[in-house]
Amino acid sequence: MNRNQLILLIVVGTVLGAIGLNLSRKQDAVWKESAQKMGQKLLPGFDVNAVESIAIKNASGSLTIAKKNDAWGVVERGNYPANFGTLHDFLLKLPDLKVAQPVRAGGGQLARLELLAPDKGTNGGTWVDFRDKNGKSITSLLLGKKHLRESPANSQFGGGSSPDGRYVMVGGDDKNVALISESFASLEPKADEWVDKEFIKVEKIRSIQLTASQATNSWNLSRETETGEWKLADLKGEEKLDAGKTSALNYLLSSPNFHDVAGADLKPEDTGLDKPVVSKLETFEGFSYLVKVGKADAEGHHYMQVTTSGNFPKERTSGKDEKPEDKEKLEKEFKEKTSKLDEKLKKEQFHNQWVYLIDKWGIETLLKDRREFLADKKDEAKKDDAKGAIPGGLPGGIPGLPNFNQ
Repeated sequence: MNRNQLILLIVVGTVLGAIGLNLSRKQDAVWKESAQKMGQKLLPGFDVNAVESIAIKNASGSLTIAKKNDAWGVVERGNYPANFGTLHDFLLKLPDLKVAQPVRAGGGQLARLELLAPDKGTNGGTWVDFRDKNGKSITSLLLGKKHLRESPANSQFGGGSSPDGRYVMVGGDDKNVALISESFASLEPKADEWVDKEFIKVEKIRSIQLTASQATNSWNLSRETETGEWKLADLKGEEKLDAGKTSALNYLLSSPNFHDVAGADLKPEDTGLDKPVVSKLETFEGFSYLVKVGKADAEGHHYMQVTTSGNFPKERTSGKDEKPEDKEKLEKEFKEKTSKLDEKLKKEQFHNQWVYLIDKWGIETLLKDRREFLADKKDEAKKDDAKGAIPGGLPGGIPGLPNFNQ
């Protein structure tokens, strides 16, 4: 290498070094300028009361929760009421969120922290946009990677990791990234996690009549008292009802849970409710439930529709030997009971207009055929043999003697 080449290399190296130093200083300057202060509010000045709708989006889908006539509903479910408790808790946390740790995120850091746009696959975050009454964005949060806390193996939880925070970006600005102490683990655009799960509650069933597509599979069961035995209508020949198989009827739909609300765009032929299994439940209190069960979706949840009606006595019939001093008390109790029944009816009739997706285990009794409530003939034969057996094992034997037939 001659002298001129050496000088050229020195000059090129000096220039490249100066450029690199300059870029580094600029990047450091940006980071220093954008770094948030630990302990400061993540969303200063955020007004929860101005929020009228919330849009949630990630790689799996999108969802909007909006307020209409002072009530929150899930837009993708025909504005079905949202779970106010879940929504309320989420909104109340926002004004008090604080920066647990400022994060300098540039370039590839955003991908590592999963703070890219929702459509960027595994590196995309969950975007939450808070909008006012005019649909204008107030602010937004991009929820990224969860921060995990490691627990020692000898801890009460048996070791392992659990989320104790999350990386977030405010307002889509990569200069405004921080770690917060909330993980928001359940904040997903899934309608079944946002709809209000309050549902009907069937109590004190008096009769159940089921109409199947095949007449031989239909059945009608009833009982005379709330604790009485169930009886199957039209028993034929040697048919006998198995009390063990009807015990589940006592609690049928007593506390049902639905998985989700069906989309408003679904047609009866899509849900199987054009040719449903139909059952009618009547209670001792005067409630009547018409239940239609359709086919199952890909996840095994059945489409179901319930129509509730009621027929309660409007006036109390006085007892034959009722004393005047007891009448006022009994009238008051009657009015209070009737008022509660009317209130329950009003709440449950809200569900008449919707189609639900319910787990099979919650309605499997309503999918049984008539024969499934009957005693098995083999079991009946064994019971009859047991009743006719003579103690001791020998015909005409004496109790206590060995059974030589064995």
